Amino acid sequence: MKIALMMENSQAAKNAVVLNELTQVVTPQGDSVYNVGMSDENDHHLTYIHLGIMASLLLNSEAVDFVVAGCGTGQGAMMSLNIHPGVVCGYCLEPSDAFLFNQINNGNALSLAFAKGYGWGAELNIRYIFEKAFTTGERGQGYPLERAVPQKQNAGILNQVKSAVVKDNYLDTLKAIDQALVRTAVSGPRFQECFFDHCKKPEIAAYVRDLLK
Repeated sequence: MKIALMMENSQAAKNAVVLNELTQVVTPQGDSVYNVGMSDENDHHLTYIHLGIMASLLLNSEAVDFVVAGCGTGQGAMMSLNIHPGVVCGYCLEPSDAFLFNQINNGNALSLAFAKGYGWGAELNIRYIFEKAFTTGERGQGYPLERAVPQKQNAGILNQVKSAVVKDNYLDTLKAIDQALVRTAVSGPRFQECFFDHCKKPEIAAYVRDLLK
């Protein structure tokens, strides 16, 4: 699995800690981590709005399989990611949230709170969240198991509803956004490396290249 970690300006100082915990959890099982957001407070400025655009591009182009994002409360990043087609982002404050989101909702992104509740032992909570998110076996099996069938059905229905609501072509949705916002979102060299190296949709790659000219 290819996992993108993206952090915005308010919590960029914690990137090294979060990146270390994620890497320690997932690399032993062969997963790859791409640190595509801000790495510290001096990095190029990103807000949670930019994170939604970045996650959208990476997931819809199939450059990555999963996105870990967040902000101070985690709420803004979750809303920003869920605006976009092809992104199903859960809200995660503790390890059980990660496990239940994977089993019941089976999405492709998580938003964590990197300020609210971030105190003594915070790195342990983050590590345990990542363990439940990425090392607990097959996703989408339902919980409790006797509710698995309706849960799978409802998760699929919700995705169908979102697809119906977002009727436009994916690139049209990107072009409808203020292009300065999108340009800033894709301006980071680590994002570009991950995106262009792994993008499976040539038309999306061409759009980003044109935007960066």
